[in-house]
Amino acid sequence: MNGMRIFPGLVSITFRKLTVREIAERAAACGLRGIEWGGDIHVPHGDLERAREVRAMSVDLGLSVAAYGSYYRAGDAGELEFATVCETAHALGAPTIRVWAGRRGSAEADEAYRTLVIEDLLRAGELAMEARMTLSLESHNHTLTDTVDSTEDLLRRLPPEVVQTYWQPQTGVSVEEGEAGLRRLVPRLSNLHVFQWTGDPVERRPLAEGFDVWKRYLRAVSGRDEPRWAMLEFVRDDNPDCLAAEAATLRELLAEAAACVSPIDPPVSTS
Repeated sequence: MNGMRIFPGLVSITFRKLTVREIAERAAACGLRGIEWGGDIHVPHGDLERAREVRAMSVDLGLSVAAYGSYYRAGDAGELEFATVCETAHALGAPTIRVWAGRRGSAEADEAYRTLVIEDLLRAGELAMEARMTLSLESHNHTLTDTVDSTEDLLRRLPPEVVQTYWQPQTGVSVEEGEAGLRRLVPRLSNLHVFQWTGDPVERRPLAEGFDVWKRYLRAVSGRDEPRWAMLEFVRDDNPDCLAAEAATLRELLAEAAACVSPIDPPVSTS
């Protein structure tokens, strides 16, 4: 089956207590191909020297910079200026900047708030496009991407060449509903955050326990040629020693879902 080319990666905030080098070395040793570096601790907003250092270190270890996890909240960014975020992401060599669609869930947001978020995303998108990057919306509760319907509404009002969306499974949503929603978002999908959470309260479990479920999800994004990332986010007890097994499971999933890691190089920024 000709599937979407998906590369295995890691979200750096999975291990907030580790240094950037410890994270990168562990990721490379586990056969992962890239890292989404977080802007809250590992590559702080505005620290361009650190961003360049992390970019160079990643390349030296054979890793791509998959994305910049900025934590910028469109329409409600506080003191964080997107120009600073964009400059940092550019220095890092990130092809896309992960942002949050506001600070309100879709049920609590009126049209005025949606318009505020959209206008901010348009402004941010212009800056990102000038730097040859894109924006990727975080799929998350308590934002305007908390449902597929709301996410689709946002994406319809934003330029497809600039704004895409991440996807991750939502707690309390059935596998069938999650898969159906993912299929609807595939035309605007950038990357996936991969984890296995169960129960209420939520408990982080080994990815292998969700093997069949994730195989369905990854098959749902087949049929498109754009290179994308499936990135591990969070492990049980935040234990770095869990990474090797999680990475092995992810790589097996990609193979079994016929979305095998391509022999060509993973996607990198052209900035």
